[in-house]
Amino acid sequence: MASGNGKNLEELFVETLKDIFYAEKQILRALPKMAREASSPELKKAFEQHKDETEGHVERLQQVFEIVDKPARGKTCDAIIGIIEEAKEVMEEFRGAEALDAGLAASAQAVEHYEIARYGTLKTWANQLGMKDAVKLLDETLQEEIKTDKLLTQLATSKVNQKAA
Repeated sequence: MASGNGKNLEELFVETLKDIFYAEKQILRALPKMAREASSPELKKAFEQHKDETEGHVERLQQVFEIVDKPARGKTCDAIIGIIEEAKEVMEEFRGAEALDAGLAASAQAVEHYEIARYGTLKTWANQLGMKDAVKLLDETLQEEIKTDKLLTQLATSKVNQKAA
């Protein structure tokens, strides 16, 4: 069913691509701050490692923009701004507190869950649009985001939350 305004799935794909591109750039700026604030060495390491991975995510997104023949440009993503603002509040309100790492881990997971949702959607749409190369790139990032989320869950349940309690 086509609507009157001529917008199609490929345009929606590109708009969502711009959204996650912007989000990844914001995450790149937030992760070093989160790593600095974390007191748990494991959590610090997880944030630093994910910053390196995120640089790769940005590169892959640039390749996907090339596949759709569009300039790699982000557009303001209010969702990620809100999630990162919450993380900043946690860092300010719980600085020096036992619960800080638990709050940081939770904030990072909110970021991961947003990214997992976005990359899952983009991968599905790329598949529907027959963009095999884009599917592969998006899936690589999706798998890394899922892995990071699992690591954060494991850190939170094994160490960080107990310390906070």
